[in-house]
Amino acid sequence: MNTDNIQHKQNDRRGIFFLKQGEQTIAELTYSLEDDVMTIDHTEVQPEHENQGLGGKMIEESYAYAKANNLKINPLCPFAEVVFDQHEEWSDVRI
Repeated sequence: MNTDNIQHKQNDRRGIFFLKQGEQTIAELTYSLEDDVMTIDHTEVQPEHENQGLGGKMIEESYAYAKANNLKINPLCPFAEVVFDQHEEWSDVRI
């Protein structure tokens, strides 16, 4: 699975990172944005694409975005929290 095609959309207060295969969204991460803090509230991978590291790639992409845009991350989603716990080097953006 090519994760180089992760896309990102954001409006004033909400954002999403997502990966499509054809017309189907197979992985997504949603967040809210307030006062330079991204709160990751949901990460989902379609069942047939689980255990391929796609959820982790969504979290990694959100980290890179936060770092590049001087944002902090609140990993509210339980999966995101676990991934952040595994990456101590990401503590620079975690609140």
